[in-house]
Parts: sequence; C-alpha cells; structure tokens
Amino acid sequence: MTRYGYTLMSEQSPPRHLVAYAARAEQAGFDFEVMSDHYFPWLDEQGHSGYAWSMLGAVSQVTSQVELMTFVTCPIIRYHPAVVAQKAATIGELSEGRFTLGLGAGESLNEHVVGRGWPPANVRHEMFAEALEIIRRLLDGGYVDFAGQHFRVDSAKIWDLPEERVQIGAAVSGPQSIRTAAPYADHLIAVEPNPDLITTWEEEKSGGASRKVGQIPVCWGPDKDAAVRTAHEQFRWFAGGWKVNAELPGTAAFDAATQFVTEADVADNIPCGPNTDAIVAAVREFEEAGFTDVALIQIGDSSQEDFLAYAEAELLPALRG
Repeated sequence: MTRYGYTLMSEQSPPRHLVAYAARAEQAGFDFEVMSDHYFPWLDEQGHSGYAWSMLGAVSQVTSQVELMTFVTCPIIRYHPAVVAQKAATIGELSEGRFTLGLGAGESLNEHVVGRGWPPANVRHEMFAEALEIIRRLLDGGYVDFAGQHFRVDSAKIWDLPEERVQIGAAVSGPQSIRTAAPYADHLIAVEPNPDLITTWEEEKSGGASRKVGQIPVCWGPDKDAAVRTAHEQFRWFAGGWKVNAELPGTAAFDAATQFVTEADVADNIPCGPNTDAIVAAVREFEEAGFTDVALIQIGDSSQEDFLAYAEAELLPALRG
C-alpha cells in the first residue's frame, strides 16, 4: 500500500510555522513528512529558508508517529559528510528511529554560499559517491578513516547513534546517479514518475526491499484561478528541469530563467484548485511507475492550515480509497 507524505517546505514558510504544520500533518493522518534543506529559496517571492536541522529537532519533539526525512540534503560542499552523519544520527535519536536521511548531489543555489565554487556534474558525482560511503560507514558505528580524492576523514566516530541505523535515501535522475548511489543507499528518491528509474534501481539493488519515494507539488484551494496565480508566483522555477536548476546560482537567475513561464504552463503541470480527482490522478502516476511513497507539496504558506484540514477530510481518504 502506498504511503503518503507531507512536505515541510522551508523555502515558503517561516520556521515556527513549519513546526506547527508538522504537528498538524501528523494529526491529519499523513504517514511521513519530508523537509527541504536549503540556504536560499528558489524565488524571492517564496521568502524563507530556515535551517532544516534545527527545525527537524523541533519537529521530532512535536510529533510522535510520523516518519521524518530530509528531501534532500547535499553532503558535498556546504556540509562535510562527517557532519551530515552526526546530524542524521542525532535526529534519529531524538525521533526514536523515525528519521531517514535523504541525500542528493545538490544545486549551486545552496552550495555556492561557502565560496568554494560549483564543480561540474561529473565531479559532483564523484564527491557524492565519496560522501555516501563516509556517511554510511559512520552511521554503521565505530571509528572511520577515509582518504579520497575529494574528502578526508580522520578517526571520526558518531557517539550518539539510534538503536537502529539511520536509513539513507538517495535522489536519482538516471542510470549514472543510480549506479553511484545504489551501493550505499537504502532507498530511492525522485521527483518524476519515471518507471525506468525504478527498474534500474531494482536491478542495481538485486531485488532487495527498498522504498521508492516521490514528490509532487499541488496548489489546492477553493478558487482555481487564485491557486494557479499562487503556483505561478511561487513555483514557476520547476520549469527549467533539474539539469538547469542545479546550475543557477541565485534567485535572480531563477527569476530570469522562468520569465516566459506562463500561468497556463504552470496549470498544465501542477494540479491547481479544488479538484480532488486531479490531485489523485497525478499521484497515481507515481504509484503506477512503482513508487511506494509519495510526498505532496502544498504551494503557498497561507493555505497550509486549510490544506491540512482538507487532506484529513477528503484527500487522504480519496488516495487510500
């Protein structure tokens, strides 16, 4: 049975709001919650970007049942992988085993801030592979030494580990990223309902049990036109695709790159308005592709409380029906 999640989108909501939404989403009946880990929003109109790990610590204390996940953390420039492993173990302990560490190769938008530049894709994949190995070994326990092309670790050890090892999910987009991640990650993360990703992942994992976690944006609301306007204002950045989005350095670049994206373009790609059937149909595409988990993003901070009430009363029953 598919599991349905709620996205705590740090780019569009202030930290205290997100913590409150996390508690309400658990009450509404979502199975898991994912949180973005950004330094910048995608667009100035979104207007927020709190520190994910502080918020996750708070979320772990206002929830008791839902699983938690980063969606996703980049462990190659802004964070050293040894520090990511420590953070993940701490959230795993605070949440009593409810945390999965979602990892990805990142975007210039968030990683350029530490002044180390933004390497080409092939170098990023090399760095990601080394980071995955370091994090996996540290989460397994014991001392770790590592000397790679991009990272070094000197006698590191995580002293506070949860009873069960923190599971790792890896964001993938094609065969190369799957081959990089599969030896170290437990679960697949993707944002497109592409069945080829699932097939290739299962081949690389030799049929071992794993979750396949997808994510879909929606802009539910009683007025479809207003919902389309909100989605266009806040989420038009999606139109560039991940190969482009990974390279743009800031919100001004995303604004320029999406200046010709129309409200109609957004409405064609994101379910907007009050139609539950449209949201369900979009989620079913992920299910039919083989995804086991689907996290929903409700676009816009001001609509979150109403969306969560709607999800509890109508959307989740429809998805599970």
